[in-house]
Amino acid sequence: MSDYVRGLRGLIGIELLFMPSVACVIRDDGGRLLLVRHVEGRWMLPGGAVDPGERPADAARRECWEEAGILVDPVRIAGVFGGPEYRVTYANGDDAGWVVTIFDAVIRRGEPHPNDDETEDVGWFAPEEVDALELAPSTRTTLRALLGGVSFVAASWAPE
Repeated sequence: MSDYVRGLRGLIGIELLFMPSVACVIRDDGGRLLLVRHVEGRWMLPGGAVDPGERPADAARRECWEEAGILVDPVRIAGVFGGPEYRVTYANGDDAGWVVTIFDAVIRRGEPHPNDDETEDVGWFAPEEVDALELAPSTRTTLRALLGGVSFVAASWAPE
C-alpha cells in the first residue's frame, strides 16, 4: 500500500476508495500470458494502483518491476475496464473500486520471478489454461474480454 493510500485510509477507514490502476498483458514467443499469484492466492495480471502525479505507463512499468522483477515497455493500450467486477473487499475490510487501464507490454529486461511481499508466484499460461486458474474476478472478466477481442465493456447506462 502506498503512503498516499495509507493516508486516505487513515481518514476514511475501510470505506469505498475509488482508484485508478494499470495492468499489463505480457506474452512470450509462444503466446503464453504472464500472470502473478498474489499472496491472497489468486492469479492476476501484473499491475496495481497509479500514484498521484504518475503517468499510467510509468505505473505499469513500476508495478511489473515490483511484482515480477521485470522491466517492461508498455506498447499500447489493450483496454480499459471497470464496474462491479472491479470492486474488491480485502481481508482487512478495506473496500476499493478500480478502473484499470490494460497495456500490452513487452519485457525489456529481467526474468519473471516474485519480487515483493505481495507476489507469491509468477507463471506463464497458455490462453486455454487461464479458465482453470483461481483468478481474481476482475482478472477473469478482463482476460475473457481481451482474449475475445474486446477492449472495453459496452455502455449499458441510459437516461430515464
